[in-house]
Amino acid sequence: MTDNKNMILAIVLSIAILVLFETFFNPGPTPEQQAAATAAQQQAQSGQATPAAPNGQIPAVPGGAPIASSAELIEQSRKAALDGTQRVRIDTPRLHGSISLTGGLVDDLTLAKYRKSIDPESDEIVLLSPRGSVGAYYSGYGWTGTEDQPMPGLDTEWTADRATLTPDQPVTLTWDNGKGLVFKRIMSIDENYMFGVEQRVQNNTGNAMTLYPFGLISRYGTPETTDFYILHEGLLGVTGGQLQEIDYSDLSEEPAGISAETTGGWIGITDKYWLATLVPNQSETVQTRFLQRKEGLVDVYQADFLGAPVVVPANGTASSASHLFAGAKEVTLLDAYSEELGIENFDLAIDFGWFYFLTKPIFLTLLWINSSVGNLGVSILLLTVAIKALFFPLANKSYVSMSKMKKLQPEMVKLRERFSEDKVKLNQEMMALYKREKVNPASGCLPILVQIPVFFALYKVLFVTIEMRHAPFFGWIQDLSAPDPTSLFNLFGLIPFTPPDFLMIGVWPLLMGFSMFIQQKLNPQPADPIQAKIFLFMPLFFMFLLASFPAGLVIYWAWNNTLSIIQQWIIMRRMGINTKDALN
Repeated sequence: MTDNKNMILAIVLSIAILVLFETFFNPGPTPEQQAAATAAQQQAQSGQATPAAPNGQIPAVPGGAPIASSAELIEQSRKAALDGTQRVRIDTPRLHGSISLTGGLVDDLTLAKYRKSIDPESDEIVLLSPRGSVGAYYSGYGWTGTEDQPMPGLDTEWTADRATLTPDQPVTLTWDNGKGLVFKRIMSIDENYMFGVEQRVQNNTGNAMTLYPFGLISRYGTPETTDFYILHEGLLGVTGGQLQEIDYSDLSEEPAGISAETTGGWIGITDKYWLATLVPNQSETVQTRFLQRKEGLVDVYQADFLGAPVVVPANGTASSASHLFAGAKEVTLLDAYSEELGIENFDLAIDFGWFYFLTKPIFLTLLWINSSVGNLGVSILLLTVAIKALFFPLANKSYVSMSKMKKLQPEMVKLRERFSEDKVKLNQEMMALYKREKVNPASGCLPILVQIPVFFALYKVLFVTIEMRHAPFFGWIQDLSAPDPTSLFNLFGLIPFTPPDFLMIGVWPLLMGFSMFIQQKLNPQPADPIQAKIFLFMPLFFMFLLASFPAGLVIYWAWNNTLSIIQQWIIMRRMGINTKDALN
């Protein structure tokens, strides 16, 4: 059995697990949840909060004022939208941007430590963008209620007590509704990516009032995704102790949105490496919702929460506190926030997958190795060696079995020729041969099944974690997260010609394909000549398939194949098999 077969088997098993989980463990919302979600959607479509019904129904989170058409979004650039509003500057070691005083929105963020390319002079990664611009993406907060009182919304004009928000200097936004309520929003930020949001209400009306705090993240337009089955990009969160992963396309099938009640947890929107998420007060019960709506012709994706009712006493004050994370998905940082703020399963914002119990420890081990060697590519090679050593007894058993099968192939060929017309007799003679030589054909496969989850977890780690992004290796590989930039079809840069993407077969994909071919030749060949010819094309197929994968993954596969070849070569020589003949 070859590593090609192992990879295919891993994919098949993973798909089976996904199907079984969706079937038996993710039944979807209950009828009661659907009814509540439908009511919430009807309120959202009205464009404003509605008074509480006698049965205690709570108001909905506003969706924001609709934009007239998609043309208006297209015509306004990000810079024009930023220049059109007064702003409070955000200046931290890792974030640059501003808060709009119109709506008090966090709608302008770039990541100071991450760039669009490996060029250190390239632009910073843009995470959030203002309303009215192409690809608008922002977070807003406010209050809604049942009283006949103006509430701060996404168009409210706030005033600020200072011009810049820094880790040492919080900013207080203030708005007086003119009818006895004064709203304050105290914004703070740490040295990384976590905002603190405290909303205060001063009630000068002489009557107690009940208000509901809310927070939302809205994203305009469907962003480009990697569209790869092992990576989730879209809306996600932890509610009721359960991880929710919702693709953008899934929400189009849920006109009422997807709602849940939770104490603790978080909700937001994720890209492969970047995350914007709301973190409500972890000790309060809130209503969460994922929603797709329309503004003009533009799809808007929204994650929001509605907090528990807050009673503001007459001539008194009340407040509500929460957090907003907007930044890079760094595992150690998310773990630190989870411990410091008590955020439930915050590390699940990184798609560690079904083998989480293996994936995360493997990732942490990779980071530990990298802290010593200082090169993530070398760390991948060393980690692969460590995993191969861990499974050496199982792999050794597998390769011994395959070597025995390889040694018996001449006799097996003779039996097939002798009993080509009698399949029953052929099977009887083959089983007798296995029994006489003490060979179990399945023994080479079973140990590999144990290894599949581990190697799939490593594959997942290399694909989804931000640490591999823009990490150099050696030579021409300056970004392990990008495909090998060389190509056989322009003689690796010697010819001034840029091949199309499907012909970008670089050095490392070629090495991976060659290693797969050698390994396949060392393994027992299929009895069926047609199957044998098909398997000869497998290295070529995977070479083209993996050429577009991140270079770090291709290097891992090539190195893993090389280690397997060395191990198998030694075992075959020890068993008296002529390895030169095996390669012919």
